[in-house]
Amino acid sequence: MTKEQIELLEHLNEVNDVKIYSVEDEEFAPYGRILNGVDFSDAIRYMVQYTDIPKEGNIYIPSDERMEALPVCRYVSDIVYGGMPIQMGYCNGRNSTYNGFEYHKGSEINVACCDFMLVLGHVWEIKDNSYKNSDAKVFFVPEGTAIEMYQTTLHLSPLKVSDEGFRGIVVLPRGTNTPLEKRPESCNCGDAKVVGEDPEKVLLLQKNKWVIAHPEREPLVKQGAHTGIIGENKELFY
Repeated sequence: MTKEQIELLEHLNEVNDVKIYSVEDEEFAPYGRILNGVDFSDAIRYMVQYTDIPKEGNIYIPSDERMEALPVCRYVSDIVYGGMPIQMGYCNGRNSTYNGFEYHKGSEINVACCDFMLVLGHVWEIKDNSYKNSDAKVFFVPEGTAIEMYQTTLHLSPLKVSDEGFRGIVVLPRGTNTPLEKRPESCNCGDAKVVGEDPEKVLLLQKNKWVIAHPEREPLVKQGAHTGIIGENKELFY
């Protein structure tokens, strides 16, 4: 990190009542890793030049065709995802709260086009389809850093560390975060033998997207997300 980023991290810890770690700290290891060997500079330049930060809320685009045409997208597909089809999109916005979490069956890559924070947890901390906000940890992601979050990592939108908001590249297995063709309760399993109910089923909100929301996270609740976050509707300051 630069001197300015170190000072910003120190300031974030001064103005918040929860510990803010860096993704460069050893505490990040159970959640993911930094992708030092991948050059996302062309994608970051595209983001800064061609994508906007909304005046309110967040915008999420699962797949951006122009960004996916960049050579780095093929490299990530071939090397980081082992030849699996992927999508490259982005999340830009002004979020400052953590009151919902999602996870996927497959890693997610985030690239910080500016400094921002992420709030992370573990899927094994979910109990009876509920999750305590107090179990999560907050991480500072310096501008230009690319991280891989493992599929067992709970996460959601970045959180801003400036008035400008944030821009972040999001890479996922192709089809993730797109509408389900059928709701789980209406799926026909054909000749498959089904014994009992999978409790995880109530968390499935979109393709390869399992979600737990705080009752006050209106956008997720309106989409039909399960309201299982226990604790404060937490805001982080900068």
